[in-house]
Amino acid sequence: MRAVIQRVHKSRVLVNGEVVGEIGKGLNVLLAVSLEDEEKDVEWLAEKTVHLRIFPDEQGKMNRSLLDVNGEILVVSQFTLYGDCTKGRRPSFLRSAPAEKGKYFYERYVQALRRYTSQVATGIFGAMMDVEIVNWGPVTLILDTPFAEKKHKESEA
Repeated sequence: MRAVIQRVHKSRVLVNGEVVGEIGKGLNVLLAVSLEDEEKDVEWLAEKTVHLRIFPDEQGKMNRSLLDVNGEILVVSQFTLYGDCTKGRRPSFLRSAPAEKGKYFYERYVQALRRYTSQVATGIFGAMMDVEIVNWGPVTLILDTPFAEKKHKESEA
């Protein structure tokens, strides 16, 4: 799994002009699922997401987690994070999971996050969405689950 995690002042997602998910201070997570992902990737990523120390403490240092600051999370599916642009001009999405698997793991990740906090909003899987993000910092991190990445590298060898 791959997640682009952004610390935000606020974020929301709209489908056909209607707000379907919205948060204040917290994390906007753009999430992609790969062919190699397994259940253990979901748990690892959820735990890492809520415990990342990327919120400021009293001295302004990134020492607090989402849970420490009682922040919110907005999760948006984005299979294009696995787009391979190394050849040609059109991205290849061969590494992205098929929609059925992607939706299953997306929903499992959201469920895993909700075991840590009830403040989880989502977009709509597979929908054409407009995502509004007010990045705070800006702080943006890219997380790849280690299990899927290892499996992918082994398959390339």
